[in-house]
Amino acid sequence: MKKFERTAETANHFGDTLYRIKALKDFGNVKAGDLGGFVSTESNLSQDGLSWVSGNARVSGNAWVSGNARVSGNAWVSGNAWVSGNAWVSGDARVSGNAWVSGNAWVSGNARVSGNAWVSGDAWVSGDARVESVDDIVWFTNVGSENGTLTAYKAENGILVTRGCFLGSDVDFLEEVAARHGMDSKIGREYRLLIDVARSRLQD
Repeated sequence: MKKFERTAETANHFGDTLYRIKALKDFGNVKAGDLGGFVSTESNLSQDGLSWVSGNARVSGNAWVSGNARVSGNAWVSGNAWVSGNAWVSGDARVSGNAWVSGNAWVSGNARVSGNAWVSGDAWVSGDARVESVDDIVWFTNVGSENGTLTAYKAENGILVTRGCFLGSDVDFLEEVAARHGMDSKIGREYRLLIDVARSRLQD
């Protein structure tokens, strides 16, 4: 049995007609009868797994959402983009082109992921990120006092860093580390090295 179908409610998305979806059965936290977001065709969202498009989110073109992935809020996924695994695209985020978002990755806020970019693992991209290729993002897993993931990426005005609940510039991140751990501590030294690597990768 299919898990969703398109309804008669439509939305225009840059000249394309998209259709709101409705769940046909219970899965995950979605209940039969729940209305979701908008898709161009049923092939934009897998009929298997727990993947779902909710709110006013839109999936168009040849884009594909599968696995346990979620697209929510006012997010757009378009072109040939793929969102899979346990990934989540939310807020006003945009994923387009040939971009892939997979694993446990999050793309949120006003972030833009496009081109041939790939965001995966436990990476978290937010704010005014502008990730257009694999050269625009880097992440390090199993770091810090909580063994979490540090993600650094290009943004409109330099480099942004996410780590846990922190979102800010690379400079602000190091100031936060200095205040919390001290730059001469083991954690402080490791974070300074990681930011140096991120700057080397991301600065033109």
